[in-house]
Amino acid sequence: MMQTRTIYVTLAFVGAALSTAVAPAVAAPSAAPAATPPSTACPTGWGSLAKSDTADTATTTPVRNVRTGRHDCYDRMVVDLPGAGGGSAGAVGYTVRYVDRLHQDGSGTHIPVAGGAVLEVRVAAPSYAPETGEPTYPARAGQPLPGVNPAGYRTFRDTRFAAGFEGDTQIGLGVRARLPFRVLQLQDHLVIDVAHSWTDAR
Repeated sequence: MMQTRTIYVTLAFVGAALSTAVAPAVAAPSAAPAATPPSTACPTGWGSLAKSDTADTATTTPVRNVRTGRHDCYDRMVVDLPGAGGGSAGAVGYTVRYVDRLHQDGSGTHIPVAGGAVLEVRVAAPSYAPETGEPTYPARAGQPLPGVNPAGYRTFRDTRFAAGFEGDTQIGLGVRARLPFRVLQLQDHLVIDVAHSWTDAR
């Protein structure tokens, strides 16, 4: 009898100890799982057909610089036109299109551009001061754009200055393949974005 009572008392102590040990774990709020940042989908629907805005007259505001940058979904080229204005209403005419070969305005000289495809970027703005003819953008025909190095870019492969001719600036942009692109007019800038792929994945 004494042995049975000892067993019951022992079990009671063990049960109390277990309930005390378990209680805090049950009462404590469970930690929320670490938030996983949502994957950023890249924009689609740009297409690869020619894009142009010729409704605006050519500007006499000259091109001052051309620069490039890398983004998650695309590589970007920016043509700087300080003082040209712009925005969604537009300020300068342009034509951007894929070409089989880049030919210099005026002379028709073929300018080789490396890459699987070539975008011709034509901006209705001079690369020289209209009053004096002095260059405002220090580029030379057939040569890479000054200060632009496409090494390490996912889409861009080469850049070439073609011409500043009759108020237009002509540039060749070599890309990896014929990929979708868009053209944006921002304040004092013309922007060309070329997607990394045809899908919405990075």
